[in-house]
Amino acid sequence: MLKHFIPGIIFFFVTICGIAQPYPIPGNIHRIVFLGNSITYAGNYVTFIDTYLTLQQPGKAYEIINLGLPSETVSGLSEPHHADGRFPRPDLHERLARMMTMVKPDLVFACYGMNDGIYLPFNDDRFAAFRKGIQWLHEQLTAAGIPIIHITPPVFDERKGAAYANVLDIYSDWLLSKRYTDNWQVIDVHGAMKHSLASRRMIDSSFAFAADGVHPDTSGHWVIAQKILTDLARTGIEALPNFHALIQGFPHGQEIAQLVDQKQKITKDAWLHAVGHKRPEMPAALPLIQAQKEAAKIALAIEQLLSH
Repeated sequence: MLKHFIPGIIFFFVTICGIAQPYPIPGNIHRIVFLGNSITYAGNYVTFIDTYLTLQQPGKAYEIINLGLPSETVSGLSEPHHADGRFPRPDLHERLARMMTMVKPDLVFACYGMNDGIYLPFNDDRFAAFRKGIQWLHEQLTAAGIPIIHITPPVFDERKGAAYANVLDIYSDWLLSKRYTDNWQVIDVHGAMKHSLASRRMIDSSFAFAADGVHPDTSGHWVIAQKILTDLARTGIEALPNFHALIQGFPHGQEIAQLVDQKQKITKDAWLHAVGHKRPEMPAALPLIQAQKEAAKIALAIEQLLSH
């Protein structure tokens, strides 16, 4: 009997731990910042979330600012020859204080980990640097009265390297443990992507979210957005197969999605440039004031579509 009982206990424990506490966005939140690396900077999942909140709550104008920075870490680590030796990985420590002062966010989502193990097998020192950086980020924001929701790192495709896939499993598990040890708000994007990837490969063994194992395509970004929205207590998201299925249920959904995407692309580079960073080879940006004026025009066009 015991040999049947123990697996049952394990299944029950995993099931319970996999159930996330919903984190509905409080009513006083207006300006929301997303911090992260190139996956966040790519912006698809941020745009999906922005579009959904715009469509679902037309009377509530969230300002969602994408401040993801390609190559960035929160651990402060970098490979000796990162970017073929052109520049080291940027470090969030260098810009966080300026972001807090200039942007004054009401809520921050932070997604780190993918770059923080610098694509090497697990190592205690690198893991300690990641933990220290995440703890520092959490403490800086909470000390300033800014709530933070952590996002576990997206999945690294084990077909591109099982050792590094294991590193991100460990980093994600540690972040999830902070839900229970320190009452942190943590959304498990890693687990959602890993489950989705395995499920899709049961149907199509060649399926991949990321050709390079790192940067997910649109379908991968949808899984990220879907998980975040679900954990923000948004109902009816779990069963939708893609972003198109989400927006087609709203009048002018496609037009509004295109406008939100346009607004995000204009503002993210402007904000990055205004806050400042040490990552070279970034696209040129409009001055922030000009970008905000353009964003305001787009917001007006969105408002007009929402009212019809």
